[in-house]
Amino acid sequence: MGFFFGMIIGIAIGIGLIVAFARAERIRSKCRSDLAKTVAAFARMTVQDSRKLLPSQYYPSWLNWLNHHLQKMWPYVNEAASELIKSNVEPILEQYRPVILSSLKFSTLTLGTVAPQFTGVTMVESESVAGGVTLELELQWDGNPNIVLDIKTRVGLALPVQVKNIGFTGVFRLIFKPLVDEFPCFGAVSYSLREKKKLDFVFKISGGDISSIPGVSEAIEETIRDAIEDCITWPVRNVIPIIPGDYSDLELKPVGTLEVKLVEAKELTNKDLVGKSDPFAAIFIRPLPDRTKTSKVIDNDLNPIWNEHFEFIVEDSTTQHLTIRIFDHEGLQAAELIGCAQVKLSQLEPGKVKDVWLKLVKDLEVQRDTKYRGQVHLELLYCPFGIDGNIVNPFDHDFALTSLEKALKHESNETDSSELRKTAAQKKKEVFVRGVLSVTVISAEDLPVVDFMGKADPFVVLIMKKSETKAKTRVVTNNLNPVWNQTFDFMVEDALHEMLMVEVWDHDTFGKDRIGRVIMTLTRVLMEGEYQDCYALDIAKSGRIYLNLKWVAQHKVRDT
Repeated sequence: MGFFFGMIIGIAIGIGLIVAFARAERIRSKCRSDLAKTVAAFARMTVQDSRKLLPSQYYPSWLNWLNHHLQKMWPYVNEAASELIKSNVEPILEQYRPVILSSLKFSTLTLGTVAPQFTGVTMVESESVAGGVTLELELQWDGNPNIVLDIKTRVGLALPVQVKNIGFTGVFRLIFKPLVDEFPCFGAVSYSLREKKKLDFVFKISGGDISSIPGVSEAIEETIRDAIEDCITWPVRNVIPIIPGDYSDLELKPVGTLEVKLVEAKELTNKDLVGKSDPFAAIFIRPLPDRTKTSKVIDNDLNPIWNEHFEFIVEDSTTQHLTIRIFDHEGLQAAELIGCAQVKLSQLEPGKVKDVWLKLVKDLEVQRDTKYRGQVHLELLYCPFGIDGNIVNPFDHDFALTSLEKALKHESNETDSSELRKTAAQKKKEVFVRGVLSVTVISAEDLPVVDFMGKADPFVVLIMKKSETKAKTRVVTNNLNPVWNQTFDFMVEDALHEMLMVEVWDHDTFGKDRIGRVIMTLTRVLMEGEYQDCYALDIAKSGRIYLNLKWVAQHKVRDT
């Protein structure tokens, strides 16, 4: 009797739990659906809608006045701006036209009847110096433009493509400079898209769906975004003279170079069902096809070592940043993103090597995903123009020259500087720095326990990756804080592309186990000559190793 009674009670409790769980899931699903509807409603919210929700102080009267008059002037602005946009943007579209298209031009371009709405105005105090005033205007535009692109594919197919449902939110920067004593009190105005917060649009073709043509929609969208990035996005500055004069100093000019060493990555997320990911990196400051550098693919490895060097032109070190994206190579299919990271150039000290480990994220704009995706190791060196004598750049051709070669180059500079400038880029790629690297393995601290007896018997193996030269310290028995103080010399033929691998091992009678490792390039020791530092061990629960590195150059005269 007790058994049947217990069984009935158990069944009742089980049914109750199932019902409760189903109801909880239904409530949770409804909450998620309501949240999605709310987010979508906020995304569609216009300036007029926000005015109904927010207090009046968020929209001062002068901003309402500005939007009111812009609405009145919009028909005339539309007529003037449409022709200006068409004449300026069409050549850039042609420049970035994808290979699958033979022609990409505007057949119709009008901005419609809906004017943009200014949602904020800010004076940039840090930029409003040296005889100029800088304003930033935030605007929102959910327009009804009539934009039709005439495209022709390589197979002879002609399509009129409409660009519809444009939604844009961004910040434009206006620079009024120089200030003068004539009306309107400034000589020229420069404009630029300082921040692109949102840019959405869709493509339509008459009587069909453009997505049914493989690759065309994606190619056109990428072309449009590249054109916007190239012609108007900061640090690009478009200068409009107001008073006649020379305003070439206001135009975009390079201010320096950024030397980037892509060293390695570790613990990358595996994107393959069979085997491991085949990672490669895409690196850029401005996301344009001709300014994006791509690394080689490392097959079947979640801890790849690249040791590749790239150089980038810097145009505004205060606002630009370096972006790196790690992908899994998928052969003929599109590569799958593993993660991405950014470094602000304003964080770099000119002339100093910055060694950084960057944590990869799914999205740089919306960082809701907290999943660990791995880390990437970079070495960065920012070299501004105009202070060459004060900054040593080991990637520069002059760094590898002997005193005699530098003297000969100085003489040739005076006689044939134009020819020298033409070959500078070629020579930079052919730099070879030769010398002796002395590595002193000082000590290690806080090594993890790897032996059953509670200690370890550590020793260190030094490996020059390119030349495959190795050296090994003595074994320090039963110690988690060993001291070695041993020095090893390596003859290095190509220091710029060489890499030092420091591996800490545990010695056992019947084998050995790797405790951890440190991988470094020789850039820092080339610049400083000698330094001592402490490095955390990778692929280890804990542990640090102290090293002293010294470089002695051994120049040899080469034919120039």
